[in-house]
Amino acid sequence: MKPKGKQNAIEWVIDFTTNIVGDNMPRKEVRNFSLFSFTLFLFIFVANQIGLITKIVSGNDVTYWKSPTANPFVTMGLALLVLTLANYLGSEKFGLGGYIKNSFFTPAGLFPIKLMEEFTNVITLGLRLYGNIFAGEVLLSLIASVVTSTGWITLPLVVPLEMIWIAFSLFIGSIQAFVFTTLSMVYISHKIEVE
Repeated sequence: MKPKGKQNAIEWVIDFTTNIVGDNMPRKEVRNFSLFSFTLFLFIFVANQIGLITKIVSGNDVTYWKSPTANPFVTMGLALLVLTLANYLGSEKFGLGGYIKNSFFTPAGLFPIKLMEEFTNVITLGLRLYGNIFAGEVLLSLIASVVTSTGWITLPLVVPLEMIWIAFSLFIGSIQAFVFTTLSMVYISHKIEVE
């Protein structure tokens, strides 16, 4: 009856992701997509933070463990999954003919732009997430390499700089999970709503 601790945290995330859906979809669709947005948000959030906490690099600069979202194949796969789902749900709701009319020919005359938008949505959704997470991990590596290249004398400068950048990367990883989830709900709503 009186939740506390972990239950409050999970309920807050559920409310947060449900509000993302509610801001971008009609009220009757919120219930259908709240679990999907919760799962997508948590997956991306955890995937973004893994490389900050546990990054394993060998002496040959080979990375054995990093954030999954620092790999373009993962982020592009997620983007392709979201947009494939959006197109499937649109065709399921309106039928194939109604879906094509709603998605590509409404308003009239914008077919080339709407078609190009399908490809640019996948690319921008995937590359935005990849670029931010990959850049954060590269900068962490560069800051850490200052100690190995200049010696231990720079340690008092590098440690605070590394801590600041880790905190900033945690913030960026959280924002990117929010942005990816929000844009996913926007793209799905464009396909299941009448223009």
